[in-house]
Amino acid sequence: MRLNKFLARAGIESRRKADELIQMATTEVNGKICLDPAYDVKDSDEVKYDGQKIKPILEKVVIMLHKPKKVITTVKDTHGRITVLDIVHSKYRLTPIGRLDQDTTGLLLLTNDGDLHQYLSHPRNRIPKDYEAVIEGRMASDQIQKLGRGIYIGDKEYGKASIVSQETTKGRSVVILRLYQGKKREIRRIMHRLNLKLISLKRIRFAGLELGDLPEHHYRTLSEMEVKLLHK
Repeated sequence: MRLNKFLARAGIESRRKADELIQMATTEVNGKICLDPAYDVKDSDEVKYDGQKIKPILEKVVIMLHKPKKVITTVKDTHGRITVLDIVHSKYRLTPIGRLDQDTTGLLLLTNDGDLHQYLSHPRNRIPKDYEAVIEGRMASDQIQKLGRGIYIGDKEYGKASIVSQETTKGRSVVILRLYQGKKREIRRIMHRLNLKLISLKRIRFAGLELGDLPEHHYRTLSEMEVKLLHK
């Protein structure tokens, strides 16, 4: 098994991230730093990450969290802020799949399955993610068309989304947007470019899974059937 896959199977990170971690001299094989993600780990090898012995995890879990505001989507935070792992307590080493910025609430998945993490994170797999945005006013038809084609959002990047629905009441609209990519703060940058005031943002679906009525700050383990849906 390649060393990057070994780390992923041990729940350290996705295979892609594991490449970076290995090259940062975090991983030892038989007492020596190994910088080669392609190293073939043998059954007799002892692998350590950050000084701790690791091995592939046989039991894999996926947890759904309803992330509240002001919580950071990361494993550790150097500024002492609350992270999602301060909320989710598990005997497994979990990693968030993707990110929600600290002011965005809603559905966040965490797992110790490195292969699933890699699949759901990679842009080429076009995993659908639905967001509920509350805005002042209403998104015009020409803005919706622009968004469908893709609009420039700065830093040499384009934002693109389809509008699933839009309902307007008393000067405010609830817009459901579907994205297949995950640029940093993409929806916020889109709304800024469209001169629309964003009041709140919540992710309500991920890869076909619904957040449903799971309360903020709460989490649950996905069923076997739900995990199979993610693999599809």
